[in-house]
Amino acid sequence: MFIRKDNTLKWKWILIGALVTLALVLCGVFWFDELLFDLVNNPSCNVEMPDTSNNICNAALILGTIFQWRVWLSVFAIAVAVFFLYKAIRNEYDFRFAFVKIKNSYVFYIFMSVLAACFATEFAKVLIGRARPLFADPLLFEPLNNAYVFHSMPSGHATIGFAGLVMIGMLFPKMKWATWTLAILIGISRLYIGAHWASDIIFGAFIGMVIADITRAIIKKINAR
Repeated sequence: MFIRKDNTLKWKWILIGALVTLALVLCGVFWFDELLFDLVNNPSCNVEMPDTSNNICNAALILGTIFQWRVWLSVFAIAVAVFFLYKAIRNEYDFRFAFVKIKNSYVFYIFMSVLAACFATEFAKVLIGRARPLFADPLLFEPLNNAYVFHSMPSGHATIGFAGLVMIGMLFPKMKWATWTLAILIGISRLYIGAHWASDIIFGAFIGMVIADITRAIIKKINAR
């Protein structure tokens, strides 16, 4: 989204996107977060006491489980390790050759994008310290609070989901419509089960998109040396 075909970043558009995102987040905090939460959230659908008779609730919870950061990192860390060992063994245990190959592999791009998103998310959550919707107050912030209940902004699922899925969409352009749709559904699911405010998801989505683009640009530049 913010990267050109020659692998250079559109910094002007990143800045514009950041300003638009900031405006939307502020509007959410002071205005539409409560409105959208009341409109989309299903009080009977949450991780602690899910309404298993509701198919939408089940789908939202499944999305939350599959696309949590632990699953993302585990799956692609294993994929990177397997690919590395495969290339090394196939070339008479030439680990240097395998390292060169893994740096150019799609699984490495996705893994690094997700890893960067994980670090960015945890740093932002603690720094911002926004209370989750269970407090019913979108204006409640306690910066530098390391408690889970004050880790609402940004949404980790949205940040990591967009970082991984946008990267997959860039690597497989024909799948872009599907990856973007899935990323958006993941974000909506977090609002549906009451885990986040809408502005948490918007903020996380933007961070994830930017991380995917920057990660791709950096790895491409390193590999071109």
